[in-house]
Amino acid sequence: MNKRLKKKIREREMMKALIMASLEPKKTVPVVAAIIVRDGRVFATQRGYGDFKDGWEFPGGKIEAGETPQEALVREIREELGVEIRVGELVATAEYDYPKFHLSMPCFFAEICEGEPELLEHEAARWLAPGQLESVDWLPADRGVVEELKKRLAE
Repeated sequence: MNKRLKKKIREREMMKALIMASLEPKKTVPVVAAIIVRDGRVFATQRGYGDFKDGWEFPGGKIEAGETPQEALVREIREELGVEIRVGELVATAEYDYPKFHLSMPCFFAEICEGEPELLEHEAARWLAPGQLESVDWLPADRGVVEELKKRLAE
């Protein structure tokens, strides 16, 4: 076999491998988020670690095996902010494809029923009025939720 033919075969094999890799389903990461509202303002947190450091998000985290989203949310908010919450209605579920994984994130209204938020894992936090929701750089998965939240808060 000549060099040119070998090169073409190698290139074709590489293309096939790339195509097959792009068709493989991404791992879905189940997380949950709290949309904490107090006095008409929404609580937003800024990530202090990881690949998405400095991005703004609704607080929450991973749903562990055997937990309902609501149970996970209560646990995560206790761990991240040191407060107890009452979980309310579902606002939206974000489905977002990040480069390395698919995120599935139900977002619930929540009310703080005990304590004041402490930043145990986040870099910063802000209470945002509805007109200020666009003033922070939301992580991609949270952006669609912000749009739905603006509609809900306007009702």
